[in-house]
Amino acid sequence: MSKIMGGHLVAEMLAREGVSAIFTLCGGHIAPIYDGCLDRHIEIVDTRHEQAAAHAADAWARLTRGIGVAVVTAGPGVTGTVTAVANAYQAGSPLLVIGGAAPRPFQGKGALQEMEQVDLFKPITKWSAAVPDATRIPEFMARAFRVALDGRPGPVFLEMAFDILGDFVNEDDAPLPARYRARARRYPDPQAVREVATLLKEAQRPLLIAGSSAYWDGAGNTLSRLAERMALPTYLNGMARGLLPPDHPSLFALSRSKALKEADLVIVAGTPLDFRLRYGQFNEGARLVQIEPDGTTIGQNRDVDVGIVGDVAATLAALDEALEALGAAPFSSWRDDVAAVERQLAEEQAHYERLDTSPVNHFRLAWEIEEWIDERTVIIGDGGDVVAMTAKVVRPRGPGLWLDPGPLGCLGVGQPFALAAKKLRPDYKVLVISGDGSFGFNGFELDTAVRHNLPFVTVVGNDAQWGQIRNPQVLFFGEERAVATKLAPTRYDLVAEALGGYGELVEAPDEIRPALERAFASGKPAVVNVSLDPRGLAHLTGRAYVL
Repeated sequence: MSKIMGGHLVAEMLAREGVSAIFTLCGGHIAPIYDGCLDRHIEIVDTRHEQAAAHAADAWARLTRGIGVAVVTAGPGVTGTVTAVANAYQAGSPLLVIGGAAPRPFQGKGALQEMEQVDLFKPITKWSAAVPDATRIPEFMARAFRVALDGRPGPVFLEMAFDILGDFVNEDDAPLPARYRARARRYPDPQAVREVATLLKEAQRPLLIAGSSAYWDGAGNTLSRLAERMALPTYLNGMARGLLPPDHPSLFALSRSKALKEADLVIVAGTPLDFRLRYGQFNEGARLVQIEPDGTTIGQNRDVDVGIVGDVAATLAALDEALEALGAAPFSSWRDDVAAVERQLAEEQAHYERLDTSPVNHFRLAWEIEEWIDERTVIIGDGGDVVAMTAKVVRPRGPGLWLDPGPLGCLGVGQPFALAAKKLRPDYKVLVISGDGSFGFNGFELDTAVRHNLPFVTVVGNDAQWGQIRNPQVLFFGEERAVATKLAPTRYDLVAEALGGYGELVEAPDEIRPALERAFASGKPAVVNVSLDPRGLAHLTGRAYVL
């Protein structure tokens, strides 16, 4: 009877799930997993901080619509992932964090890096547990995959003690499951679909807001057909950005606030009624439909007229069929009204996008990027003002081509997300749009990019401050009382060069696109450091721009 090491059981389960790379920072507690990964040709990407490893695994999950895996050592290695796990939890990303632990015979005696880890993760994961024995590694990992990917995705944590990972057990005592989770869609209740179709037929001014669950459920084609055939004004947020092409006749971005005020029916598909939708308090007279893979979020913050639990793609397809059976007419006139508002707002914004002033204003930087990207560019937003304004201008050309932290508002995802994106899509351009503040969190991962030959480009919008906080601070309290929000005008381009990458300083608008061309042509991880107007746009528009 052959024997197998616990760490190799972990790697075997990863391989069976289709995981081709893990993200990690080394530690003695987890060394047996590395050994198993080598035998199964699972790539090991070692980062400079555990937070970055978990962020990268989060991005891997989002881009593959599968599981992303971070493997970290005990104690401080595990705690280093906490922010990234919390971010994945809020964003709904199926992240598996495997944390090492002290050998079981020494637990409770004050072993090196010993601490309570399982309870630490319970509030920010869908499941957190310690594997009790090496023979049960396959069982626990199968459950971890199921929990992470079922319904609304989310992170899980598994603790594995060093002696468990190093144990040799009989293969017959640790059977490897082959069919351990369902892969079928959840179809909606037909009666609920008919109710929504009836509401739509009776409506005059409906609109659709699709969020991250629409992306996870692969709803792009279905969404496109429904929105175009019914002339249904549609807005996208989160991972749904890019599900519709930029020129889709029903896709709008700038007019959402005004359209919500006038709508008589709002269909929210796969996004919570959180701060991004004013907690549902956007038009008390409008009827509300929610479509969610997880029924626990339906009715949160506002009563719903119809709530549907089901796969977003399957639900929209069923709704399209029901509308056709009812003979529902398209909302062409209403869509034209929304389009007129969208054009007006776009024209107002275009004024700022074309300004030639130096330092560069945020909208001009975003416009230069929008004019440069194509259908093979992954864009990653990591920052405050610079990302808030970029999101109003940049239009991702397809699904999975826009990544941002999600509703937790976590900074520092830029370089880790880019590591995963470039690893998965080596033939794509990967562009991080970063604030100078956010770059300071994980900018050292450029070292990881150099070591693993992952040449992505980071545009640092450098206003030498935490602009999203400082500008309102100055407005409310005055310049002399604006504290803890200033940064130095650091040459982040030189930091990139010091780490073995390419760097370039940009101080005028017409220098941005040539600098981007040179940065990508360098074939190295690169930083284009753009000097931004520290006043933001408040001094031009009289409005504060916040997320």
